[in-house]
Amino acid sequence: MTTLTDRYLAATLRSVPVARREGIATELRASIEDMVEGRTAGGQDATAAEREVLTELGDPGQLAARYADRRLQLIGPTYYLAWERLLKLLLSFVPATVGVLVGLVEAADGGTVGEGIGEGIATAIQVAIQIAFWVTLVFAILERTNTPLGLPRWSVDQLPEGPVHRQITLTDVAASIVFLALFIAYLPMQHFRSFVPTDGDGNLPILDPALWSFWLPFLIAVLVATIGLEIAKYRTGRWTWPLVALNAALDLAFAVPVVWLISTDRLLNPDFVARFEWLGEGENLNTIATVVVVGTVLVTLWDIVESVVKKRRNSA
Repeated sequence: MTTLTDRYLAATLRSVPVARREGIATELRASIEDMVEGRTAGGQDATAAEREVLTELGDPGQLAARYADRRLQLIGPTYYLAWERLLKLLLSFVPATVGVLVGLVEAADGGTVGEGIGEGIATAIQVAIQIAFWVTLVFAILERTNTPLGLPRWSVDQLPEGPVHRQITLTDVAASIVFLALFIAYLPMQHFRSFVPTDGDGNLPILDPALWSFWLPFLIAVLVATIGLEIAKYRTGRWTWPLVALNAALDLAFAVPVVWLISTDRLLNPDFVARFEWLGEGENLNTIATVVVVGTVLVTLWDIVESVVKKRRNSA
């Protein structure tokens, strides 16, 4: 168990240059100990004295900025850290998600793959610029007009229990969100452009159009909720039992309907199956259904077990 001072030092040092952390840690710890000793010499309780000293030192983020000679003055010091945290959160996933969706729509609307990629990248850059501009403008106005945001004042109770060892990286989360966004976009796209032609000039959906009455909207809702889970995982930085439980629930909410639909011949469009003669030969369709069922079950079990293992490692 770390002391309150250790937790304060850890929260401060994570935002200062690595090369200076050891020297700053020694200096700051000595200063804290001197101030605490000065109060305890006057008869004050050591625990209460430590809390008061750390409270007077203030938010570790602001103290780290002073040590690193980093000015919090883009919009003013009052709301700088709140602005910075919100901006980083939005930029971590919004531009990429919008860019992927726009690129898919462009490609599905008759454009080439290259045009879709170019449009997606351009859109992502524009979204990032818009987010940075409007978030900064709003916070600058709030700062200049002294508008209270009702943000809780910093206290030592907000310090993490110890140094945070992040299990879940931004790269992993971004990759998962992009994959989920592609999957979500594909479900409606295949209904209009599956690249499987009918006998005329029409398009032949791969999935049964009757599923739009309930199951496809339900599966899309589950995938959107999974994107929310990925964001929650990144903000937490590690697996927790509530996140493990929610992950398992979402996995099952997606896997169970898929397994049931493919097992009862309700997943694929009957016209799509009839379009390819080999699907109706022998046990070919049943073989494909078996492969989908086994693959879905294995992927679901793997994801659930992996989350449990990572949580147990985090608790060790």
